[in-house]
Amino acid sequence: MSSKPLMDDQVRDRIMSDPESLLEDQDIMRALVAANEKSLGGNIVDLRGIAMERLEARLDRLEDTHRSVIAAAYENLAGTNQIHRAVLRMMDATKFESFLRDLNTDVAAILRVDCVRLVLESVSRTDDPAVSRLGDVLNVCEPGFVDDYVMQGRNMPVRQVTLRQVQPENHTIFGDKSDYIRSEACIKLDLGDGRLPGMLIMGAEDPHQFTPQQGTDLLTFFGGVFERAMRRWLS
Repeated sequence: MSSKPLMDDQVRDRIMSDPESLLEDQDIMRALVAANEKSLGGNIVDLRGIAMERLEARLDRLEDTHRSVIAAAYENLAGTNQIHRAVLRMMDATKFESFLRDLNTDVAAILRVDCVRLVLESVSRTDDPAVSRLGDVLNVCEPGFVDDYVMQGRNMPVRQVTLRQVQPENHTIFGDKSDYIRSEACIKLDLGDGRLPGMLIMGAEDPHQFTPQQGTDLLTFFGGVFERAMRRWLS
């Protein structure tokens, strides 16, 4: 018989001194299990090996789920921070005109959208110079426009927030940017008793920025803050 050792002494001593590290190495454990199965031969069913494979597959699925949950949590936290910063910036305005202009500049930049439009329904179209100055952010339309725009002919209740992919056929809302907008978020606004409804629209060039599968909690909160601010300005 040969006196040559089966394993290098340093490797053996290291394994003997810290066997837990060997057990934690998945690649090594797979190699050991595979070697054991090979030594058993092809005619023997290793139930323990089958059980380990199933446990490994289950562990891999759990790890994937864990990573997905963490990624979703970080994304939700980032979105919450965005909305909070946008609300704080919106509340900085000391004049109504500045309040509206900030929507399409600083607030839009914080929310990472390409444009923001405010739609107000009015019984009579006004030629107020202030409205003309705010033409890049404010649209005044006839009564019923908000529901018609959101529903687009569908016979169903109007939700407060509607997310969808679009390809605007006219420049009524987005003006010169209509050719580039590919998704939008429509937030219906309750401006108080005795007032017609309004709508806040966020447009994005990215067709996947707003889709029906996304959650609307954060935008619902933003819309609630905005309509309360509008009520104060209008009063």
